[in-house]
Amino acid sequence: MIHISAEEAASDFAALLDRVRAGDEVVIERDARPVAVVRAVEPTRRSISECIALAEAHAKELGYEPTLDPAFAADLAEIIDNRQPWKPPAWEKVPATFSPSEARTSDV
Repeated sequence: MIHISAEEAASDFAALLDRVRAGDEVVIERDARPVAVVRAVEPTRRSISECIALAEAHAKELGYEPTLDPAFAADLAEIIDNRQPWKPPAWEKVPATFSPSEARTSDV
């Protein structure tokens, strides 16, 4: 997460958007108080080959290859072996045509 002043954001908004597009979340502050957060609409998605390249670069920076704790690796393998398709609860299913102006306030 990056914190910048409103003046910095306004002076080079294109660069701010480039950072957001690259996956950063930017907090814009005025008088050292947060006033806005800018983040990508969709999370950054990487291919397996990109993830492997990032991991290799990270290992090179560290000077050694990180290893998984054996118990964590076993837990991870169990999760992968037993995963099921996600079935969201009814309350989380929002119709594609839903708009907030259509919401009924009498139920609140």
